[in-house]
Amino acid sequence: MNKQSLPDLADRLLPAPRNGGFRMEGYWVWCGSAVKGEDGRFHLFASRWPKWLPMHPGWLVGSEIVRASSDMPEGPYTFEEVVLPARGAEYWDGRSTHNPHIVKHGNTYVLYYMGSTHPLPQPQPGETLAPDDPRAIVARAGKRVGIAAAGSVFGPWQRFDAPILNTRPGRFDSFLTSNPAPCVHEDGSVLLMYKARKYEGNVHGRMTIGCAYAEHPLGPYRVLTDDPVFPPDRFHIEDPFIWQTERGYELIAKDMEGTLCGEKHGGIHAFSADGRDWRLSASPKSYSRTIRWDDGAEQTMGSLERPFILFQDGKPTHLFAAVADGPGGFRQAQNTWNQVIPIG
Repeated sequence: MNKQSLPDLADRLLPAPRNGGFRMEGYWVWCGSAVKGEDGRFHLFASRWPKWLPMHPGWLVGSEIVRASSDMPEGPYTFEEVVLPARGAEYWDGRSTHNPHIVKHGNTYVLYYMGSTHPLPQPQPGETLAPDDPRAIVARAGKRVGIAAAGSVFGPWQRFDAPILNTRPGRFDSFLTSNPAPCVHEDGSVLLMYKARKYEGNVHGRMTIGCAYAEHPLGPYRVLTDDPVFPPDRFHIEDPFIWQTERGYELIAKDMEGTLCGEKHGGIHAFSADGRDWRLSASPKSYSRTIRWDDGAEQTMGSLERPFILFQDGKPTHLFAAVADGPGGFRQAQNTWNQVIPIG
């Protein structure tokens, strides 16, 4: 089923319920992807890690994917279980699971995510963890996109011994792959957008966006191009979300510098006939970091990113986003959560 085009998403966002979304006392909460389960309720898959770790780079070594549920798509969501816990340094996703994106095809739920590992002792409460900590450096270089699968939204989840998108030496994705954004077609084939970085010497370059394809959600996946689908000299974006419409594909993503949509860390809107050649919409801004609350107040969030749109019967009903308070940027946040914004 094709979904609605959304060139006017920014104008259709309704006031957000202050008590909606998902948050957890004592944890940083990030990402967020929802699906209607076989029980008729809404299930949100999100990332969390304990607040005794710094928000960044704590997620690289301590994030785990959890499931929360609600009777209504806007929430509030109640924590239910840890879905993808740490499972040991010997696994490609053994130390951290992050960036969840849940889809359902037929009777199978497929959970796309980023996993990472490192061979060093895990941080313990009371320790510090800086971005130049060897554990954070190794974990960042180990980021890979993978999947887990289940016949029920309640699991059990089958995890695999290898990622679906590995790095490719000499290419734009030689350093890492992360932030998966799948579009599953009716026949089960998948167009998968993902974030990548390239080795430049022994460090990584700037963020780029790649495109892969599979005939089935469980793979195998092959990258479609040798170059990023967005020219990195003009498009500095991350956190893509993609869907299929009658005219091809549409995408929203985070504008890293504000040069595309006019607001730093606001959202862009782009469209493509084939998923490889993308152009900005005539009205390229898809969302703002400024939220209108249901009590009439407005607030510019320190962060509003990792966008996910819930479609019901092909119609967009809710925008999910990872948000942070504070003066700007997730590194200055005191609290983070997943916020849900209804779409009119």
